[in-house]
Amino acid sequence: MWTKDKRKTDLQRFTGNTSLIATGAELHGNLQFLGAVQVDGRVCGNLQASDGMVRVSAEGRVEGEIRAPRVVINGEVIGDVYASEHLELGSHARVCGTLHYGLMEMAMGAQIDGGLRPLNEQSRPLELPENLVTAE
Repeated sequence: MWTKDKRKTDLQRFTGNTSLIATGAELHGNLQFLGAVQVDGRVCGNLQASDGMVRVSAEGRVEGEIRAPRVVINGEVIGDVYASEHLELGSHARVCGTLHYGLMEMAMGAQIDGGLRPLNEQSRPLELPENLVTAE
C-alpha cells in the first residue's frame, strides 16, 4: 500500500528537472520551477510549480507558501500549502498554515497547526439516496 519506493518513483519522474536545496543552504526569495524541487536546507520565500512536485525532507524548512500539484512534507513548513493533486505528510512533518489539497495522506506523528481545506469538495445538502426515498 504505502512504500518508500513510491517516493523515489515520484522524484525519478522529474529526472533532469529536479533541483536540490541542500542541507546548510538557504534560499531567500521566491522560486518558480518546472519539475521537482527537494528542500533539505532552508527556503525563506514561496515555492511555485505549475506542473511538478515539492518535497521538504525531515531536515528541510520552508517559510512561505507552497503551490504545486504534488507536495510531500516531512520537515517544517510555516505558510499555506496548495497541493492540487496530492499532499503527503510524513511522520516528522510540522506545518503551521492551512493545507489545501486534492487528496491527502498523513502519517501518524505529523503535526498541523492550521486548517484543512479539500479543494474538490463542494458544499452539498444531505440527501437520502433516491432508492430509499421511493421505498417508503
